[in-house]
Amino acid sequence: MTQMAGSLDVLSTRNGFNTAVRHIKKTLSIIDTLSTSTNLADILEEEGEDLTNEQRPVILRMLLADKMGYKTASANLTDVAKDISSFTDEIARWKAVDIVITYYHPDMGVLIANPKRKESLLSLGTLKKHELLVVFVGKMGKPTDELCERAAQLVLAMFQDMKVKIPEALYKGEFTVKQPKAQKKSETVKPVGNTIKSRKGIQEKKEKTPVQTTAPVAQGSSQTSALRMTPMYSVVVQNELFHNGNVEAWKRIIESYKTKYPDLEVYIYYEGERIININSLFKWGKVKHGSTIQFAVAGKDIKDVAKLQRYLMQGASPQFEAFLKGPVSTVLKLF
Repeated sequence: MTQMAGSLDVLSTRNGFNTAVRHIKKTLSIIDTLSTSTNLADILEEEGEDLTNEQRPVILRMLLADKMGYKTASANLTDVAKDISSFTDEIARWKAVDIVITYYHPDMGVLIANPKRKESLLSLGTLKKHELLVVFVGKMGKPTDELCERAAQLVLAMFQDMKVKIPEALYKGEFTVKQPKAQKKSETVKPVGNTIKSRKGIQEKKEKTPVQTTAPVAQGSSQTSALRMTPMYSVVVQNELFHNGNVEAWKRIIESYKTKYPDLEVYIYYEGERIININSLFKWGKVKHGSTIQFAVAGKDIKDVAKLQRYLMQGASPQFEAFLKGPVSTVLKLF
């Protein structure tokens, strides 16, 4: 009896009761939209601001695991495929089953994706070893079977860069996926201040080091409603050393971006480690010419990632001084 009372505590206040009622109504409305061509991850994405980040995994578990009996498989990733979007086309051919995945991101919490859509997978950002990945596989209310269990294990294996053999039975069924419209190309961005003299050098480095120049999840209404993270974008250091001037330039660039988009977060990574304090890149003294610093943007309605990347590239070059003009307290209007 005490246990039951504790589970109903949320209903003991008007606010808690109303929150529960709204959650139930939203869940029921989502149930009505489920179909063989509509993935729950896509629906949760389209709901946008109507759902909190706490509601999404709760609704997913309740509908898929509890109500429709989806089979689940999970693992703390022992390895990670270099390009998780590379097998989207293969999974999209699995018409026998419906699939949803959740990834427990170390910085952003629970992220939900439809592995049959490349744009949805890219929203997970860069996956890391030892983080939890959960796969839900079922048939939209129809009885699940061994094929569902097999498909869940296959998805886990593919994410961990393992070789798999696909059963022919997975290709026959009614669970298709609607692909979003083609994305628009990102705009070109002019450098701040003087033209970067070492532009050719930057281009040469870009050929040797994979550098993303567009933001596939930052454009198009279908990718802007839910909390998500862009892929990693690379910035090659063109200065002889990523020194204090470069650090201050990056601070002002990111400050300008966050002033324009206060709901977005910029994550900086170096050698696989997240950098909380950009000053540490200078203090380490090992971020030198040719080193690669990575960043990603997280939030809802992500914009201007290509522009941010271009400015950060200039900020990591000998032309960083263009971002240091004016009083320190002044926020640059770059975006």
